[in-house]
Amino acid sequence: MRVALDTNILVYAEGVNGPERKASALAILRPLEGETVLVPVQALGELFAVLVRKARWQAEAASRAVRFWAERSTPIPTTEATLMQAMEIAARHRLAFWDCVVLAAAAEAECETLLTEDMHHGFTWRGVTLRNPFAG
Repeated sequence: MRVALDTNILVYAEGVNGPERKASALAILRPLEGETVLVPVQALGELFAVLVRKARWQAEAASRAVRFWAERSTPIPTTEATLMQAMEIAARHRLAFWDCVVLAAAAEAECETLLTEDMHHGFTWRGVTLRNPFAG
């Protein structure tokens, strides 16, 4: 199974929202080791921005974290087609544009699941189902 990760999963795994959320995120990621895990480049960029801006990490430390996730997953590039699909999703489903970029990238990479706390749990678009792993 091909699983894509959104920014919030990575942010929590880095401990930005505290040790309990970090433990939860790592527990979610552990069983994925046998799966094909992909991360949209958009999510990697957002991770860097959150670590530097919100968590106040030094840019070098944030860069190391981004490289760590890029090396342990398959990055999904943002292409012109990704942007076009993201605009379609945003217009049709009234979702935030940058979230739609992540969803469109996951669809292009033929992922079955996008783990995200954003958007609508259970929503499916072009074969990708959004799943909030933190939902009770």
